[in-house]
Amino acid sequence: MPSLVTSHLPLATQRILSGVQPTGNLHLGNYLGAIRNWVQLQEGYECLYMIADLHAITVPQDPEALRKATREVTAALIACGIDPKRSAIFPQSAIAEHSELAWILGCHTPLGWLNRMTQFKEKAGKNRENAVLGLYSYPVLMAADVLLYKATHVPVGEDQKQHLELCRDIAGTFNRNYDAEFFPLPEPLILGQATRVMSLRDGTKKMSKSDESDYSRINLTDDADAIAKKFKKATSDSFPTVGENIENRPEAINLLTLYAALKSINKEAALAECGDKNFSTFKQMLTDIAVAHLSPITAKMRELLAEPEAINQILVGGISRARAVAGGTMQEVKEMVGFLTV
Repeated sequence: MPSLVTSHLPLATQRILSGVQPTGNLHLGNYLGAIRNWVQLQEGYECLYMIADLHAITVPQDPEALRKATREVTAALIACGIDPKRSAIFPQSAIAEHSELAWILGCHTPLGWLNRMTQFKEKAGKNRENAVLGLYSYPVLMAADVLLYKATHVPVGEDQKQHLELCRDIAGTFNRNYDAEFFPLPEPLILGQATRVMSLRDGTKKMSKSDESDYSRINLTDDADAIAKKFKKATSDSFPTVGENIENRPEAINLLTLYAALKSINKEAALAECGDKNFSTFKQMLTDIAVAHLSPITAKMRELLAEPEAINQILVGGISRARAVAGGTMQEVKEMVGFLTV
C-alpha cells in the first residue's frame, strides 16, 4: 500500500469529504479530534460533511432513534461552527450513488485487502462468523464515499489511516484498469493537538459513544454540572502532581491533552501551566475551561433541535449540493465501466 504523508493546508481550494455516524451523543473526542478541525477546513477547502447513516446500520439500530440522532448530529455540527451556507451537510443514505459506487468499487477490490483491515477483526471479535457482510465490506463503502466526490483530502484520526490507504489502493486500481487518471488519490489530514482523545475512565482506551459508562466521556449535550462531575470522577493516580513522571501515566497524559486542546496550546505549554498542580486543582481548571468552551455549543444545539423542520431544510440543501456532484461522477463511471445508458 502507498505510504501516507500528513498534508498541510493548500493555498488553492480543494475538496474535503468527511462524516460522522448518527449513533448517540457526540462527545468531546468527536469535537476535538474531528469537528473543530472541520470548522477550520472551511477556510481553505470546498467541504462536504455527511451523516454516515449507511455505516451506522452495520450494527442494529432503532429506526426512530436513528432518525432522531441524524437531526442531533446535524444540530451539533452547526452548533460547533459548520456553516451550511459554505459546506454541504447531508445524510449519506439520501445519495443513492454512495451504494452504487460501492458495488462497482467492490468489484475492483481483492478480498486479501479487506482481510487485512484490523477494525473488522476488532469489531467482529470472537463472533466473526456471525458478523454481517456490511461490517466486513464497509471499508469499500468508505472508499466510495470519498471517491464519489473526487475528494482530494480526508481528515482522519490515527485509527482511520488504514482505511484511507485502502481507498487510495482502490482508486489506483480503478484508474489503471480503465487507463485514466479519473479518481484523485486522496491525502490524509491529521490536525490538532488532540487527534485521539481517550476515555476518562481508562487512559488506554479511546473515548467512545458506545462505552457503557457515561462517565467515560464528556457529551456535547452535558451541562456544566455534568461536566464538573465527570472530570471530578475521572480516573487519576496517586502521584502528588500532574507532571511528575507523566510519560508513564496514560490518564494524566489524557487530561493534560484535553487541557491543551481546549486552550489551543501545545502539550509542553500545558505542562508548564499545570505540571506542578495536584489533580484536584487541575481538574477544576480543566472543568472551567471545558464549560466555557462547550456551553455555547450545548445552548445552540438545544435552540436548533427545537426547530426540527429547519434542520430538515438544511439537510435538503446539503442533499441537493451533494447530489449534483455525485450524479456527475456516477455518469462518468458508468460510461467507463461499459454500462449501457439509454
